[in-house]
Amino acid sequence: MYIYQTMSNSFGYLDIILLGMIAGFIILRLRSILGRKTGHESKVYPNFAEKKFSIPKNEAEPSKQNLEVLEGKDKKEFLRGAEIAYESVLTSFATGDLIKLKALLSPNMFSNFSDAIKARNKENIKSEFTFIGVKESSVERYEKIKDNLFATVKFVAEVISVKRDKENKIIEGNPDKIKFVTDSWKFTKNINNKSPNWYLSEIISQ
Repeated sequence: MYIYQTMSNSFGYLDIILLGMIAGFIILRLRSILGRKTGHESKVYPNFAEKKFSIPKNEAEPSKQNLEVLEGKDKKEFLRGAEIAYESVLTSFATGDLIKLKALLSPNMFSNFSDAIKARNKENIKSEFTFIGVKESSVERYEKIKDNLFATVKFVAEVISVKRDKENKIIEGNPDKIKFVTDSWKFTKNINNKSPNWYLSEIISQ
């Protein structure tokens, strides 16, 4: 009877040890698989909840960015931001959204846009605007003057624009016709400003 109990206890201990070894092996295998980086993990970037137009940033930023020139990846990112700003300014002006315009315009330009919207409202003119898309954009001029950056961008876009009077009669444009528009806009940014955003400072007449 004693021998039987001893053998039973031994088998119990052996079972426990064996189960512990198996559990340890499984944990080590899971850790080696789940904890290993293959280099193909997807990167998570924050969504752009608001369309902001800012100076391009390098992810690593190993050295100070050369602000004297605009080329390569920085130029590509700049034009993408400029196109977003172009669409936002046009659509915000059409709807009379002064809050969005203030975030995209220099103080002087904001004053001009604000006055134009007030005059339009005073005359009861309704603006209907549909932005189809930018067909072409290019940097015509880029320069750094002291602490300020200036970039003139040429846009070629397709839009539908209509103005109606207080009786809802069309006084300008055609709601069924897409038209091409060509604009040259000058954007500016002060490099000492904490905000990374560029602002529309001038619309250059063609």
